[in-house]
Amino acid sequence: MHRAGSHVSVIATIHPRIFIMRLRNAVLTGTILAIAATASLSVSASVPDSASDSVSASVPVSASVSDSGSASTACPPAGHTRTTLLALRSQGFVVSDDHARQRLAIDLLDCLAAPDPELRDGVAFEALAAWLRDTRLTADTRAELLTRLLALLTAPDPAGFSQPFAALVLSEVVRTDRIEPWLTAAMRETVLTAATHYLSTITDYRGFDDTEGWRHGIAHGADLLLQLALNPALDSDQIERLLAAVASQIAPANGHAYIYGESERLARPVLYAALRETRSDEHWHTWFTTLASPGPSGDWAEAMKQQAGLARRHNLRAFLAIIYSAARDSSETRIAALAPHALAALRTIP
Repeated sequence: MHRAGSHVSVIATIHPRIFIMRLRNAVLTGTILAIAATASLSVSASVPDSASDSVSASVPVSASVSDSGSASTACPPAGHTRTTLLALRSQGFVVSDDHARQRLAIDLLDCLAAPDPELRDGVAFEALAAWLRDTRLTADTRAELLTRLLALLTAPDPAGFSQPFAALVLSEVVRTDRIEPWLTAAMRETVLTAATHYLSTITDYRGFDDTEGWRHGIAHGADLLLQLALNPALDSDQIERLLAAVASQIAPANGHAYIYGESERLARPVLYAALRETRSDEHWHTWFTTLASPGPSGDWAEAMKQQAGLARRHNLRAFLAIIYSAARDSSETRIAALAPHALAALRTIP
């Protein structure tokens, strides 16, 4: 996570496994709020990312699904065992046969719902993220991943694993479009609509379980919106919808109090959206002022007599402190401009 004072930079291009593990270590050792309290963010307006392949924007997003065979419906996929998949991870997910790698990438989507965190988080997510970032997956494979992941975002998920991890992997797929555009404007709009709907309608706030590992839907949904916020192809209306989705979960209406670093993850798309020059200073002032309201009670004194009100106070103060401390020390003028708004909002909350 990012800390100010030492001026540590948090760049949106950091590998998600490194970022998530740093976050989780901080959460589990009880240091997350201390980290947030002194956070800083140094962001380059031109994100230093590159991709070696060039993909045409005319790639049909759904064509490969109907033309390909159906994927495995089991985890581990056919031809693999838990042992072989863990061995693949230990070898850096090197699959020399290109066809086998493309097929395995699709088949591993079934593992996003696996109750075994080693397979779900340690193999499926890590493998897909590695291959996507190393440009080891073809345009057809990425298109099929996109289609299947969008479907998973709304598919029944009684155990609560597949939707959060679909969002997390989808953030990596969306990142490839940011690095080298290949989605049409219409498909990008479809992704944004799905992403904002997913985040704003989350009601399962489970984070970490000692046996089952992570679900973390809020954090993963925020990661997806982060990659969209960074995409210069999004227009001002789309950025507004993105920010509205984030705002809807900063302090959940059901009174849930965040303890797994969700506030940090929700702050990231807001900070990067500030680079887009789509909002005036007055617009940001209104956004932060509205955000800091006491909620249904209409008064903080009354809100603090209720569990839900106390949870709202906790979540808002955590989020605003992160935004303030990150913006305060940012070298980017547009991000730094958020600091006084966040601080003013913070001071209205007792």
